[in-house]
Formats: sequence, C-alpha cells, structure tokens
Amino acid sequence: MKTRIRQIELFSAKAKLAKPISDATHTLTEISFIVTRIHTETGITGEGYLLSFQYSPQAILGALKDQREKLIGEEVFNTVKAFSDLDHHNEYFGMEGINRWAQGIYNIAMWDAWCKILGQPIWKVLGASGRKIPAYGSGGWISYTTQELIEEVTGYAKRGFKAVKIKVGKPDWKEDLERLRLVREAIGPHINIMMDANQGMNVPDALALARSARELGIQWFEEPIVHTDYEGYRLLRNQAGISLAMGEREYSTVPLRELANRNALDIWQPDILRLGGVEAWRNSAAVAGAFNIQVLPHYYKDYDVPLLATIPNGSGTESFDWIDPLIDNPVQFENGYAIPHDKPGWGFGFKDECLNLLA
Repeated sequence: MKTRIRQIELFSAKAKLAKPISDATHTLTEISFIVTRIHTETGITGEGYLLSFQYSPQAILGALKDQREKLIGEEVFNTVKAFSDLDHHNEYFGMEGINRWAQGIYNIAMWDAWCKILGQPIWKVLGASGRKIPAYGSGGWISYTTQELIEEVTGYAKRGFKAVKIKVGKPDWKEDLERLRLVREAIGPHINIMMDANQGMNVPDALALARSARELGIQWFEEPIVHTDYEGYRLLRNQAGISLAMGEREYSTVPLRELANRNALDIWQPDILRLGGVEAWRNSAAVAGAFNIQVLPHYYKDYDVPLLATIPNGSGTESFDWIDPLIDNPVQFENGYAIPHDKPGWGFGFKDECLNLLA
C-alpha cells in the first residue's frame, strides 16, 4: 500500500464578517483560515485547517513551509514519528507557539488521509465511547449591541441548543452582570449560560462577577484571569462558588497538571491546533480524566466532535458556524447534540471555490 506524502499544498479561506467583533482582550477584523492538503502517492488527499484571524500571516506561513519540506516522503500513518521529528527540527526556535500550530495542522491532515485510506471515520479507527455530543452556541461578543446579543442567543435556542456562552470582561463588571441578566430573561430558565472573559479580568472583579451571577445560574466561567495565574484560579474556585474552565491557550498539559494539583479547575478546554494534533489532544484528555476533570474543547467542532466520541470524560463541544458555508459537509445537530460524521477521515472538506492557493 502506497501511503507516502507526495505533495502538500497550502491555501487561505475567509468567512463573511459584517463588522469587527471584540472580546475582552482582542478585536477581530477578519475570520480567516489556513487550509493544508496532503496528497499521497495514490491520490488520496488529507485536509487540515487552522483558525488564523488577521494575526501573523507571514509567520505561520513560514512555519508551515519549513515543516512541509520535512514531511514529503513520510508515510501518512507515521503521525507520532512525524510529530517527534518536527519537535526536534523546531527545538532551536521553540517547540511551542507558531511551530506547534504548524505541527497540529499537518498531524490533522495526516490523520484525515490515513483514515480515508482505511475507509473509516476517525472515531471508528480510534474506538468510540458514544455518538451524541452535547453542543453549546458560542459568541456573545462584548462589541455586540444588546439587540445583537439577544438575537444571537435566542437564535441558538430556536435551533435546539441547550446552552449558550457569552463574553464578559467589560471595564465595569456590573455591565457584564446586566448583559447576563438580559440573556437569562431572553432564553428562560432551562437553557444553560456560560461566560468567558478571555483572560481579561483581574481576580477581584472576576470574583465579584462570579458571586453576583450565582442567582442567574451560570454554569461555568471560562478564562476569568490570565492563564498563567494558577493561584488566582485556585482562589476563584474556592471562593467564587462557580465551576472554572480553561485550556485554549495551552501548548502542553503542564498548566492542566498545575491547576489539577491545586484543585483549581473543573473543565479542560484543549485546542487541538495549539496542542499539536490528535495524539496530543487525546493525551491531554487522559490527564484530565485522571483528575476527574471534564473535557470541553476550544472552537474546532469539526475535529472535536469525532474525538469527543472516543473518550469517556468529554462533556460537550463549542459551536461556531464560521466554516460551515466553506465546507461540503458541516457538522449536523439534533436537539442540541452534534453527531459525528460517518464518512471516512474527518468527514468534510473545503470547497475548491472557497480556497486561494498560498504555496
């Protein structure tokens, strides 16, 4: 069986964005992606994508080009070997950060190609624990008007989602509290609400907001403070009376270990690109499971849904609709649950007309 990588192409793609959107720490002026296509000797294609926004387009493209040369001729099933070889190659300038993103997208594409060769969806190759994955509607940007916020959360409710997440972290936390109250009034008592500060708050304000929001039944609080303040997370979890979630900024399981040892975390949110791909994602889920911590990943539902179907401690997936118009087979939802694809590989691909060749 010929499974060697013959060629790798890099593309860009963009989703529509009517106007910039903001959270507590960033303003996003575009919703853009980098897509890689790995071609094998026998014509099988594997795809991976990463969410790039407007940030460092030449830096990530440079890392992708550097690593591409190391992968030509590699067997697509050698995902662990390829990751290790690239780690060695990247060590001088750093194995985390932008280099790890590049490793992640290639790992994801290799898995896609290998499972297509096997003729199976990735969740069947890895072994399934379940098929239905709870999903929540994400967004609630700080830059939204009140009307835009209410329209979004009620729209998720009408589509069958049982939970929504909104951004917090305004200069005055009482404004956040008022927005949360409006959301609760709009969607009623039976839909869960989560809040995400994107590291944009200090400990006193995060504590005040969490305590004040208890009466609204907030399910959990994501990234209330800077992700490296482990003691701050411990204090908040002990005093705020609300579950804490974090993990999307992490490139390894070290922060998970530090927080777990402090009993300072309830939900681990791995980002498959930052961690470096499938094996790293699953390794982090296993570490979380050893501490009885639930796994609810960051952003990449098209990868996370099938992977969540393979672990025992997965609690749900985040849903944005950004890539849905750009791909041929978006994730399907039924009554607030996401259903893993039955097609080989990841089960979807980007439409040719939505891609622009980069290199």
